[in-house]
Amino acid sequence: MKRKRNVLPIFSEVTASAGRSSGYRYALTQKTFEEGFYEQLRSQVPVIDAALGKLVRLTGGYRIVCENENTERMLNEYFSQMPVSISGSSLDTFVQQYLDSLLTYGRAVGEIILSERTHGIAGLYCADCTQYKVRTLPDGSYEVRNIFTDSKVKCEHPERLLYSVLNPSPKDPEGRSLLRGLPVFSDILLRIFETVGQNFDRAGNVRYAVTYKPTAESTGFGKERAEEIARQWAEGMNASKAGNIKDFVAVGDVDIKVIGADGPILGTEVPVRQILEQMISKLSIPPFMLGLSWSTTERMSSQQADILTSEIDYYRRVLTAMMKRIISLHCQMCGIDERVDIVWDNVNLQDEESLARARLYNAQAEETEIRARREADE
Repeated sequence: MKRKRNVLPIFSEVTASAGRSSGYRYALTQKTFEEGFYEQLRSQVPVIDAALGKLVRLTGGYRIVCENENTERMLNEYFSQMPVSISGSSLDTFVQQYLDSLLTYGRAVGEIILSERTHGIAGLYCADCTQYKVRTLPDGSYEVRNIFTDSKVKCEHPERLLYSVLNPSPKDPEGRSLLRGLPVFSDILLRIFETVGQNFDRAGNVRYAVTYKPTAESTGFGKERAEEIARQWAEGMNASKAGNIKDFVAVGDVDIKVIGADGPILGTEVPVRQILEQMISKLSIPPFMLGLSWSTTERMSSQQADILTSEIDYYRRVLTAMMKRIISLHCQMCGIDERVDIVWDNVNLQDEESLARARLYNAQAEETEIRARREADE
């Protein structure tokens, strides 16, 4: 009797097939190096990491809606306890991991793990997209390839695979990262910070130049007096370390200067701000949300908030398609025949106020038009 083989998750099967492949072939492409640099960029520039983290948190907040209230309550409770990867829980946690990968690398890949015992969804898994490539086959199925081992697995059930790309183009069908174009500016910014640190290492620890100019009467004792001045100066500096004040008294023409005081350090406020403005304009995050106290007006802040809201709406549209696939598969396996929709929360209270004000203005405009038509008819 032929023993039934256990069905492995897609990415586990790719990893397992690496041992059956003929050696390890490191096929690192240029895009792979760029993706590794994006992760390094987030770890070295805190502003970029904070901006992406805020985008992920602001995008969240939703509820599953359907016609039957009992079904709606059951779906929300079920997906609020859905296991995710190793230590996560709930569909919201998976969405955050998925969106974080989507913003950083321009694409995100995940998997719906099924249970052989319950014949339902056992959990969700968000894979490292820098290690895997997904390719569509002519028969409509998917092929998952490990970049580092070149092991391939044909995905016979494409409904289990979750794959999304950000800002795709004919030249870049695998998507483009939100951080694209920032490595050049970040390199300059890191060099400025490194130079500032080196300047403070050189000039921050104050060093003195003590110059003694002997007079004509003390020409024969210049060496002895110079050595005595050096000894007294060293004792005075050592005494200051212990908190004691010791005056330095010298006879003759003695000049004391701070080394490097005549050479001012170049100002970094203007270039750093110019670079940060370029980076923040790419990330579409208002500066005040990142703790940057730049001069702005109330009108400008409102426009920046509107731009951020439009960006978040775009990310939500990408995530909605992926989330509906997960929920629809669960409904099909449970025999639920209802239309399911995702309703996202408004970004903040300011949006609620803006929507209410817009409804008020529309109602006032409609009332004015009705009054004008009545007066024209009379």
